[in-house]
Amino acid sequence: MDSTARETLEFLEENDIKFIRLAFCDIFGVQKNIAVMASQLGHALEHGVAFDASAIAGFGGVARSDLLLRPDLSTFTVLPWRPAESGVGLVFCNITYPDGRPFEGDGRWLLGQLEQRALRQGYSFLVGPECEFYLFETDEKGRPTHTPFDEAGYFDIAPLDKGENVRRQICLALEEMGVQPERSHHEQGPGQNEVDFRCASPLAAADHLVALRTAVKATARENGLFASFSPKPLANKSGSGLHINLSLFFGGHNLFEGFCQAPNEKAAAFLAGVLAHAAECMPFTNPLPGSYARLGGFEAPGTVSWSPHNRSCLVRVPAATGQDSRIELRSPDPSCNPYFATLLLLSAGFEGVLAGLALPEAADGDLFAVGGAAPRLPASLGQALGAARQSEFLRRALPQKLLDTYLACKQEEFDAYEYSGDRAAYEAAHYFPRI
Repeated sequence: MDSTARETLEFLEENDIKFIRLAFCDIFGVQKNIAVMASQLGHALEHGVAFDASAIAGFGGVARSDLLLRPDLSTFTVLPWRPAESGVGLVFCNITYPDGRPFEGDGRWLLGQLEQRALRQGYSFLVGPECEFYLFETDEKGRPTHTPFDEAGYFDIAPLDKGENVRRQICLALEEMGVQPERSHHEQGPGQNEVDFRCASPLAAADHLVALRTAVKATARENGLFASFSPKPLANKSGSGLHINLSLFFGGHNLFEGFCQAPNEKAAAFLAGVLAHAAECMPFTNPLPGSYARLGGFEAPGTVSWSPHNRSCLVRVPAATGQDSRIELRSPDPSCNPYFATLLLLSAGFEGVLAGLALPEAADGDLFAVGGAAPRLPASLGQALGAARQSEFLRRALPQKLLDTYLACKQEEFDAYEYSGDRAAYEAAHYFPRI
């Protein structure tokens, strides 16, 4: 047993931690976990913890045998909303076959592999998510309603903003978990909120997003509320986005520094790669039928475009300097699997760097109003799936079995939505309560 394992086990004993949640995500990004007694963590570290892959959404199409959870102790944390007495810890896990081979449906492992491949060539990435969500009231039985928690707007404060104490609790909980939120505020929609993170390594950033969704849901429940990460929970109101900030480093230098004044050639090629493959990635970055109702309005992009500072574009170059220099992709939404979304966006950019792709001209003006010549993003999940099935890039970036399983599941999901008769009712029944 290594020193990290010994120190963790000592911490559990000294701090009365009795349960450990071994956390992972299905291929659609829904967190799952197996709880083990703290006394069994050593055994889990040595031998793994077996589970039935066929019972996990999407896994049965990739693996039809038992799989093993392998705890990554670097992610260990204590859940602050659980009782301090006989406390509960959490650790994210990688997934393997019983013979030790990595499981090809494990987004954590795939993302870690990309990081290592880039490092071998001298490159590294930082990722900074900005995640929006809604807070809704619940009924007398604790079930979610579609009544927003408040009627506040962008950057409003109390008493209009009734969510400020909830956001405070969320941010403090995340800090206790070792996750560093950078800022939070009320967003444009009634009851809509946002929490942003400091940039981190790709794997850490994806873990942080999963932790955020857990913390938000738990905190909302403690306050008698329901938190929704649905991309468009209210018609004619702002949808919820997951803006993803990406930085590219070579030799420790941020290649996006000074980009708007004198674009670095490799940074320009990275941005070109993201633009080139953004539409193909949308079943992963925008995975629900309702994801597409959000795009093309309320500052959510509808075209494949980029610009310094222009919030109607797909990719914006924020007014940041030094190591904070970055690009911001504005199309993804928080219903996605953060491991796959991050993996594909970085893979697209990295391919652009290696191929030396040329960056198209920046888009000017309000693209919501005038459209322009920029190619349109898919207008539905069905269109996005069609683009994905034709994508050679996705076949390079993802294992074939995983890709086939994911697209088949999403096609079945889209068909059920299309033929439901009442799409709004279908979405309210199938997505709103669980996203």
